[in-house]
Order: sequence, then C-alpha cells, then structure tokens
Amino acid sequence: MRFKTIIASVKPDCTDKIVDAAKSAGATGATILTGRGTGIHEAKSFFGLTLEPQTDIILFLIEEHLVPAILEAIAKAGQFHKPGTGIAFVLPVEQVIGLESQMNLIKAKIQDQYF
Repeated sequence: MRFKTIIASVKPDCTDKIVDAAKSAGATGATILTGRGTGIHEAKSFFGLTLEPQTDIILFLIEEHLVPAILEAIAKAGQFHKPGTGIAFVLPVEQVIGLESQMNLIKAKIQDQYF
C-alpha cells in the first residue's frame, strides 16, 4: 500500500467539522496540532500588543486511492474557496509503521471503492 499525508491549516472553529468530513470520506483518524499563522495581511494590534491568529494543523495519513475524495471533503467542509479560511496540501509518504490495527479497515474501504 502507498500512503500520502494531507496537511490542512485551518481556523480552530472549523477543525472538528473538517475532521468529521474527512472521516466520512474514508479517513481513519487525524492528528491536530495548535500553532500560529501569518499570511499576506499584517497582524492586528490591540493597545500595542500584536494579535497573531491561532491555527490548527490537521494531519491525515491516507491511503493514496482515498486522497482525492478526502481532500474534496476537507475543501468543502472548510469552505476553502473563501479567502482566509485555510489551506490543505498533500505530501508523499515513503514509509509507514504502526498501522497494523487499521490495515484491515483500510483494505476494506479500498476494495469497496475500487473493486
């Protein structure tokens, strides 16, 4: 099996909706990291303090055949067509360990979809 990682940077209020949409499209789980983001617009300040927007980084490890459907579900749930809502991108994965407990579920989803 070949895997890819979908990485999505989103506003925290959208995180649960995006994870739920990805799971409905075939993802088996996600890892969520908290961070800060910066974009093309300057950070806002309040009484001299710079306010940097918080962001959640969602990592999905996905079997490559499921990536298009999951990426589409993420884009729709996160409303990525609107400016400033987030981004998502896909990276290749060379090796994976620790998925033994999920392999049967992943194989079944792929078989249902493609065979």
